Formats: sequence, C-alpha cells, structure tokens
Amino acid sequence: MSPRWNWDFDDRRKASQRSSRASTDQQARRVQVRRRRGVAAVALVIVLAVILTVVASGSHHPRAAARARTQPATRHAKASTPPLPEDDQNAAVSSVLGYTPFVKEGGTRAREIALTFDDGPGPYTPAVLDVLERFHVRATFFEIGEMLRYFSASTLRELRDGDAIGDHTETHPEMARLSAHAQREELFEQIARIELLGGPRPLLFRPPYGSYDATTIRELHKLHLLMVLWSVDTEDYLQPGVSAIVQRALAGAHPGAIMLMHDAGGTRTQTIAALPIIISRLRAQGYRLVTVPQLLHDDPPPPGQTLPSSLRGD
Repeated sequence: MSPRWNWDFDDRRKASQRSSRASTDQQARRVQVRRRRGVAAVALVIVLAVILTVVASGSHHPRAAARARTQPATRHAKASTPPLPEDDQNAAVSSVLGYTPFVKEGGTRAREIALTFDDGPGPYTPAVLDVLERFHVRATFFEIGEMLRYFSASTLRELRDGDAIGDHTETHPEMARLSAHAQREELFEQIARIELLGGPRPLLFRPPYGSYDATTIRELHKLHLLMVLWSVDTEDYLQPGVSAIVQRALAGAHPGAIMLMHDAGGTRTQTIAALPIIISRLRAQGYRLVTVPQLLHDDPPPPGQTLPSSLRGD
C-alpha cells in the first residue's frame, strides 16, 4: 500500500520559513517587554513602600487610633463573658436531675431569665441569631432533628456563639401518643444528629406541644435528659402581632423565668421584630439573659416542684 501523499507539503515548508522569521521577531519583542516590566516593577515597589510608610505613621495618630477602637466587633463575638464551660453545664444539669426530672423555671435569687426557641433550625433562624448577636445574648434552642438536614448551618452558628442546643425530637410528634420504643427513637435520633455535627450531646429536652407522659419521663431518665418546660409562653407561634408578643414576654418576666418562643415552624417575622424590644426592656428592668444551663448553674430551682399535667405550646 503506497504511502499517503502530502498534497500540502510545499505550503508547510513555506509556512515553516515564515514561522522561523516570526519567532526571531517575537524573541526580540519579548526582551523589550521584559525590560519594560522590570522597570515598572521597580517603580511599583517604590510607590508601595512610600504608601506603607505613610499608613504606618498615620496609625499612631490619636484620631487613627480612635477610629480603630470604634470598628465593629466580628459577627460572632456574641457576649462579653465566656460561655459556661461544658463540664460546668453537665454538672449543673446532673445536679438538678438528682432531685427532679423537669424544670419550668429557675430559682428566684438571681435576676436572670432564659430565652428559649423551639422548632428550628429553619429559614428564619439566621435573623433570630442576628438579633441575639447584636445584643450579645446567648439563648437555648430546642431543635428538631430532621430540620438539621436542611438548616444545619444555623446550628453550627449557634454552637460557635455559645448557645445551648436541646432535643426537640426527630420529627416533632406528640410524645404521649407514642410507644416507649418510638419515644426513645425520637429522642435518640436527634441526639445523634447533633453529635454528628460536632456539637456536645444535648442535655435538655422540650416536648413538642407540651405532650409527655410517664413513659416519656422514664425514657428521659435513661438518656440522662432534663425536661425543660416554660413559665412564660409568648404564643408567638400564633402570630398575634409584635406588640402582643412583647406584652406577654414582659408580663411574665420574673427572676428565673424560662420564656418560650419559636425560630421556625412557620413565619417568624413577628418574633424577629419583637425580640430586640423584649431584650432591651428586660435589660432595662435589670435582668440578665442567659442559657438554661447557665440559669441552672447560677440559681437552680428548689426541690418539690409539681409536674404540670399538661401545657400549651408548639
């Protein structure tokens, strides 16, 4: 079989000659370009050195120092005091579990109130966290396990902020309607999700709809979970209006109060609008806003509280 003939052979030869001449011209141009770039680089270094000298000298000026001090803090620098260490939180909860399976408020000696949020994380949780971070407040979030599949970024943000994360079951059922096995699964699956995110094992549990029974109490005991109810229900889940949410929060305020609000489970724009007012007015009354573990650490409830038979809530 004869080899294939290169019909464009002569064209390739001519093109090769043209390419060789062009290559020589290009090399000459590259040398010129490198020389120009070298001169420009030296000039740029000199200019930058002058600018840095001016900036460095200006930073020592009193006005420059004042401007630096007034720059806003980083987004996640929430509180002026560090959060309660995890070991101290565990100890506080264990101490209370030693004499009661539940709490609905703390003691009355310390002027502290715990803000709590249910049903998250959700699409409105970041806006709630924006308010808490702006006012340097830590809160307690009772989270639904399956919501972590979609909004775990907010949970990680809460953990960075030093907020407390509690168990609000995996799917938000009425616990009193479930078998012991089903209740255990609801509790344990949410715990597993938090731990998989790298968070500490939840110590606290809040029953969806305030629904629980004797079986719930037994399962909580096995998992070493403290049931956290509430003494103030803002009923924000009903979306009654910003002023109504604020009024209910302030009317129920007292030392040791645990306030129920929601960051998910529906539209939470009213809660977000009410929250800055609630925080400001509670602080004006001399209250310190803390997490539930901090409340139990600083001023735990006395023994002998009666377990409510039923509660309204979401």
